[in-house]
Amino acid sequence: MTSARPIALLPDVLISQIAAGEVVDRPASVVKELLENALDAGATEITIRIDGGGIQRICIQDNGRGIPRDELTLAVTRHATSKIQSLDELEQVMSLGFRGEALASIASVSQFTLTSFPDGQGCAYSIHNLSGGWHIEPSANSPGTTVDVQSLYFSTPARRKFLKTEQTEFFNCLDVVKRMALANPAVSWLVYRDGKLHSRHQAMPWSTRVFSILDALADGQSKPIDVQAGDMRLHGAVGLPDSARGKGDMQFFYVNGRFVRDKLINHAVRSAYEDVLHGDKYPAFVLFLSLPASEVDVNVHPAKTEVRFRNARAVHQWVRQAIESVLAPSRATVPLSERIADAVHETQSEPSQSVAATVAWRSSPNTNSQPTLRVQPKSGVLPFNREGPANPGMAQEALADYLAAHRPLDTPLQVPARPEVRPAGSIGSDSGSRNEPEEYLGQAIAQVHGVYVLALRPDGMVVVDMHAAHERVLYEQFKQALDQRLSISSQELLVPLLVQIDPRLASEVEQGQSLWDQMGFRLSLLSAQEVAVRAMPTMLAGQDVSALIQQWLEDLHQYGVAHVLERQRNAWLAGLACHTAVRANRKLSIPEMNALLRAMERTERSDQCNHGRPTWRLFTLGDMDKWFLRGQ
Repeated sequence: MTSARPIALLPDVLISQIAAGEVVDRPASVVKELLENALDAGATEITIRIDGGGIQRICIQDNGRGIPRDELTLAVTRHATSKIQSLDELEQVMSLGFRGEALASIASVSQFTLTSFPDGQGCAYSIHNLSGGWHIEPSANSPGTTVDVQSLYFSTPARRKFLKTEQTEFFNCLDVVKRMALANPAVSWLVYRDGKLHSRHQAMPWSTRVFSILDALADGQSKPIDVQAGDMRLHGAVGLPDSARGKGDMQFFYVNGRFVRDKLINHAVRSAYEDVLHGDKYPAFVLFLSLPASEVDVNVHPAKTEVRFRNARAVHQWVRQAIESVLAPSRATVPLSERIADAVHETQSEPSQSVAATVAWRSSPNTNSQPTLRVQPKSGVLPFNREGPANPGMAQEALADYLAAHRPLDTPLQVPARPEVRPAGSIGSDSGSRNEPEEYLGQAIAQVHGVYVLALRPDGMVVVDMHAAHERVLYEQFKQALDQRLSISSQELLVPLLVQIDPRLASEVEQGQSLWDQMGFRLSLLSAQEVAVRAMPTMLAGQDVSALIQQWLEDLHQYGVAHVLERQRNAWLAGLACHTAVRANRKLSIPEMNALLRAMERTERSDQCNHGRPTWRLFTLGDMDKWFLRGQ
């Protein structure tokens, strides 16, 4: 239905209120915009006062540069800003705020007062709209700027009906402060709720700030990451798979200091955890991506929570590989050295003190050493139904037989060597004379209920799920064996399989031809909408290849990597490893159990099985002393 009204310009107030619907959708949005302005002004101390969940009042005070009196009127005018002046500056903007409409939009739906005292000015001045129109007058204020927003949405009461309870709105505001505090550890933050101090964050090193705010990453439950490639740098902390949560509330990603929610980045991080994460768990992480401002567009969303990368595929692949490389080393590869002896000595002298607290795990930016795991008492027993080989090394024959039957004639067969089976010995004996890594998982002493391997360490004991651990060892060896081959075996189809594809994905068939050949496919592009599959990998026999290729082309188009293809390969290898690994109630000798422990110490990602379940747990003497109240 069309309107019979003539075309007319909208009033400025209505324009600002429409903009407020995009920029200021709830009190947390007001807090975000004002905190961004404070940080852009160089503030090192910020005080946030929130009353009535932010609906009654939001007051942000900072010690930044301030706004001169002559610019106060411009500050509350739409599209007025000091942060950009040209298109070139917009394309390379590094400040958090730059649109120049936040203050005007906030003021259009509230009772607004801005007071500022810049350096070199005789006194502070304030501008407010409390009595209709803008009024400037002298005021009392400490150096910096104070923005006082009261009666939010008083002029648009319908908007208040869509807000949540005061408590919910307050914690939404608190989440904004948390995100800002994580990215700015050199800034002190004070948060008051209804006149009472709620939280305080003093200026501190970045790692201390992260662990003080996010307990999911503290106490050795995360690994540091700091990698650089050219002008791109990724640093922060990634949570261990064991500390994954049931919801994604501990995921923070920043691009050039700006918190963003980006589907491309989320997919990259999720892909990096895919091989070690159990079920529908969400990993915890705080990651900062730094790259030239010209390589990222931050002006694609009114709230500036989304970005667009110039080379999205390269960013996705690099972020995924960087996180994968950090998660790959197992904690079982951390050398014990003299730290275990020190911990045992202290524990024997003070039984009530936990070894986890007394062992000082020295680490550097180039190491992956982590504190001991927290004990998880509850652990289910998997229903193993198949019998398997008792010797962990014998499982290599399964892959060797498969590869020998399907390898190309001109490709040499390469199978990883079997794990060496050594007789049991005392921990640390002649460790100084051999070049092998120290035995972090200790020496096996028993098999418990045919499911678990019990190993002894000087500072406690290790319990290993033998099937899960062996499954991971074989899985990684199978992947390595296939990666070392020139190509994956394939079979010619008597009748080519015709696959319908989206026309926009046709270019991926030709551009990715080398990748298809490497993975055992031979594809021919018949038209913009149809592909002929003339050969396919032997391992995919019986699969719905048509649906897989459609999904693979979509992934190639979005991420530049055959992610689903790799997932399919890994799923097949994981099934082979699960079928081949030792099963429950299979009796293992002491040398066989030790061979499994040593293989775990040499295997990446051996802390989790192929399904993301933990493979081992350490129970320290300190933990056991607490259980039995020793020294109390």
